[in-house]
Amino acid sequence: MKIRPFDKKIYLSSPTMHGEELEYVTEAYRTNWMSTVGENVNEVERIAAERADMKYAVALSCCTAALHLCVKLAGEKLYGRPRVACGALQGKHVFCSDMTFSATLNPVVYEGGIPVFIDTEAESWNMDPIALEKAFELYPDVQLVVCAELYGFPGRIDLIKKICEEHGALLIEDAAEAMGARLNGKQCGSFGDYSAISYNGNKIITGSAGGCLLTNNIDDANKARKWSTQARENAPWYQHEEIGYNYRMSNVVAGVVRGQYPHLEEHIAQKKAVYERYKEGLKNLPIRMNPITHGTEPNYWLSAFVIDKDAMCKQVRDDTKAFYISESGKTCPTEILETLAKYNVEGRPIWKPMHMQPLYRMHEFITRQGSGRAKTNAYIPVVEDVGADIFERGCCLPSDNKMTPEQQDIIIDIIRSCFD
Repeated sequence: MKIRPFDKKIYLSSPTMHGEELEYVTEAYRTNWMSTVGENVNEVERIAAERADMKYAVALSCCTAALHLCVKLAGEKLYGRPRVACGALQGKHVFCSDMTFSATLNPVVYEGGIPVFIDTEAESWNMDPIALEKAFELYPDVQLVVCAELYGFPGRIDLIKKICEEHGALLIEDAAEAMGARLNGKQCGSFGDYSAISYNGNKIITGSAGGCLLTNNIDDANKARKWSTQARENAPWYQHEEIGYNYRMSNVVAGVVRGQYPHLEEHIAQKKAVYERYKEGLKNLPIRMNPITHGTEPNYWLSAFVIDKDAMCKQVRDDTKAFYISESGKTCPTEILETLAKYNVEGRPIWKPMHMQPLYRMHEFITRQGSGRAKTNAYIPVVEDVGADIFERGCCLPSDNKMTPEQQDIIIDIIRSCFD
C-alpha cells in the first residue's frame, strides 16, 4: 500500500482548545486567585452539577480523587467512621467493573476494601446486570457496587441501579468516560448515589487534569470539600480530627474546564461523526464497532471494534509483550496497532480486564455462570469470560475530533489492508 506516514501524529484523543479557556485562566492570574478557591472553581461546580442533573458537584484535582472520596463517603455511610489507621471499607467486599481502567477500583483498595470483579456484558461492553445478580447470590452481604461506563457508550446502568436498590447496596458511578452521554434521557453521572466525572487531557472536555464528585446530598458534598482540603476543622488554627487529602481543584485548572464546558455538545457531535465514518468505512469487514445500547445516547468518546473470531490470526500476549502470526485474510489487534504505529497513528488495546491483571488475579471474578476464579497464582480463563474475549479481539481507534475526514479515510484504508 503506497501510503506515507503522517507528518504530524494522529492521536487517540487529544485536547481541543477554543480560546475561552485562556480568558478564564488569565482572569485567575489577573485577580491573583491562583490557588484552590476562586470564581472558576465555583462556576465549574455549578455547571458540572447542572449539566449532570445533580444538585452538587465538588471540584477536585482528578477523577481518581473524586472516586476515592466517593468510596470514602459510601464506606462511612455504610459502616461508620473508621479508626484513623483503617480505611472506611476495611475487609469488606465490593463489586467492581472488570473491564475498565484500574483507577475505577484502586480507591476501593485505598480504603481497605476487597474488589470482586463482575464480568462484562457482550451487548454493551459494560458491567453485566445478570452477572451482578449472580454476585449478590454468592455474596449477599455486599453493600457497595462501583460501576464504570466504557468509552462513552453507556450500558444498562439503570438496571445496575435497580439491582443495587433491591439488595440495599449503594452505587458509585464512574462516569469518567461518559460525560454528556445519556440513558433514556437521563445523564450519565446521575445514576449513582455518588458519581465521578473526569477532565483529564484526553477526555471529551478537559482541564488538563481535574474531576468532579457528584451527589444530591449537601452534607456529603460539604464533607468531600472538607476532606479534599486536608480535613481542616472550623477553628482559628489548624485543627484536625480526621484524615484529609490535598485533592482540591486549582482555580487555574478550573478556568480551563470552565472554558471547555460550552463546547461539550460540539465535541460530542464531532466524536459521533468520527464513529459514523469508521462504521461506514469499515463495513463489510469482519468486525463489530462499539455496541450502542437501546435507549442510550453515547458521547462517542472513543471508537473501537472487535474482530470476528473466525477472522483472527494467531495472537499471543503475556504481561508485557504481544506476538502474532500473519495470515492472509485475517488479522488481530496487535497487527492493526503495530501497522497504525508505522504510519504515525496512535491506537490502543481495549482495557485489559482487572481479573487478568497481576495485581488482582487472586480476586474473585463473577460471570453469569457464577464464580470464575481459579484459586491459583496464574490466570486461568473460564468458559464465559466476556471481558477477556473483548480484550483479546478488540482495539481502540484514533478518535481525535481534530482528525480530518481525509486523514480518517487513510486510517480506514490502513486498517482494511490488515485484512488482505
